[in-house]
Amino acid sequence: MNKILVSLPVLLVFMACASSQKTMSTGKNQKNRQFENVLIAEGKKGGALGPCEPTICINPTNPNNVAAGAILDAYYWSENGGKTWNASRLKSKHGVFGDPVLIADAKGHFYYAHLSDPEGKQWAGEKLLDRIVIQKSTDGGKTWTSGSYCGENHPKDQDKHWLCADPKTGHIYCTWTEFDLYNSKDTSKDHSRILFSKSTDGGETWSKATKINQFDGDCLDDDNTTEGAVPTVGPNGEVYVSWAWNDKIWFDYSLDGGKTWQDKDIVIADQPGGWTYNVLGISRCNGLPVTDCDRSNGSHRGTLYVNWSDHRNGEDNTDIFVAKSKDGGKTWGKPVRVNDDKTQNEQFLTWMTVDQVTGYVYCVFYDRRNYADKQTDVYLAVSRDGGETFENMKISKEPFDPSKYVFFGDYNHISAHNGMVRPIWTRLHEGVLSVWTALIQF
Repeated sequence: MNKILVSLPVLLVFMACASSQKTMSTGKNQKNRQFENVLIAEGKKGGALGPCEPTICINPTNPNNVAAGAILDAYYWSENGGKTWNASRLKSKHGVFGDPVLIADAKGHFYYAHLSDPEGKQWAGEKLLDRIVIQKSTDGGKTWTSGSYCGENHPKDQDKHWLCADPKTGHIYCTWTEFDLYNSKDTSKDHSRILFSKSTDGGETWSKATKINQFDGDCLDDDNTTEGAVPTVGPNGEVYVSWAWNDKIWFDYSLDGGKTWQDKDIVIADQPGGWTYNVLGISRCNGLPVTDCDRSNGSHRGTLYVNWSDHRNGEDNTDIFVAKSKDGGKTWGKPVRVNDDKTQNEQFLTWMTVDQVTGYVYCVFYDRRNYADKQTDVYLAVSRDGGETFENMKISKEPFDPSKYVFFGDYNHISAHNGMVRPIWTRLHEGVLSVWTALIQF
C-alpha cells in the first residue's frame, strides 16, 4: 500500500468539509438549502380549469413509487421517487368530479377518493355529488378499479372527504360532510354534519354512513358549516377526527374502529375569524384542520397533532398553527405557531403529515413573508421534538403571483416516509396552472 502524506492545512480543510456534509445529512440547518422542484403537470393557457387541489402519496413498501392526483380527474405516478412522472385520466362508473384524495395502505395499495358525477352531466346532473367514490390501485398507481362508494343518500350532497388506513387491520376509514341542501339559506331546516364510513375488505364495500358530530352546522359552505373532517389512526387502532365549525376546531374519537363515538365533541382550540377567509389573489381560501397521529416507535408515539390556520394575529396576518394531545385527544395543549417569520404577512393553505418512521411532523404552506405584495412562496416546516418547535425553509425556487379570477383549489398536500418528503402544490404563471413537487430528503 502506498503511503499518502497530507499537510496539516489540507487535512483541516478535509475535516471541515466532512463535518459540513455530516451536518447536512442529518437534515438540520437546511433553512437556506435549494431543493429541486419538479413539474408534475400543467394546464393550458385560457383553459377552463387547470390542474390544482393536488394530492400525493409515497408507497411505504416502495418509496420510489409515488402517486399523485389533481382535479378534476387527473392521476400521476412516478417510479423514481418523483423525479419524473407519468399521467392519465381517472374513469369510474360513478363519475369523477374532483376533490382528489390519495392514501396508501400497509401493503402498498393506493386508494383514490373523489366526488361523484354518476350521470356524467357535471353541474347539470341531478345526482351530482350524491356519494363519495373510492378507487383502488394495486400496481403503483398505473391502473385503477372502477371504484366503490360510501354515503349515497340522494338528494343530499356528500362533499369534503378524506381517507386514512389502519396499518394493522387494513381497514380504510372515510369522513366527510353531508349537506341537506348545499347553499341553502334556510338554517332552521337544512343542516350539515360529519359522517363516517369504513371498509374492512380493501375498499370493496363500505359500511352505512354514521354521524359522529354532536352539533350540526348550516349548509352555506362557510364558517358555520361543519367541514374539514380528516381522519387518522392511533397506534392501537383508535380513530381520530377533527373538523371546523362556529369559529372553533372540534374533535371526536372512537376506540372500537368507528362503531361508537364519544357523546360530547371536544374543542381543541378557538379559530378566530372562522375557517373561511380572504387572501389577496386567491378566489377562496380556508383554514380547515388536518389531523394526524404519531404511530412510529419514537419517543412521541401516540401523540396527536391538528394543523390549521386562522386570524388570531390579525385579519391580514393569517398564521399556521399546530395543537397536540398526548392523552388520546382528551386534552389539548396551547396552539404553537408554525411559521417563524417576524412579519405581518400571510401564510395560508396548510397541510400536515407525520413521518411514521421518524416521528417528524411536516407542514407545507403558502408564504408571503418575503414580499410586500401578493407574490407567494411555498414553505416547509419540520418539527423533530414532537411539535414543540418548527424549523421553516423555503422549498419553491421562484415565487408566483396568483389571480382571484383563476380557481386555485382548496388545498395542497404532503407525504413523508423515513425522511423522504414529497410536498405537492399548485402554481400559477402567466395564466397557466401547474402542480409541482420538491425532492426533499432528511
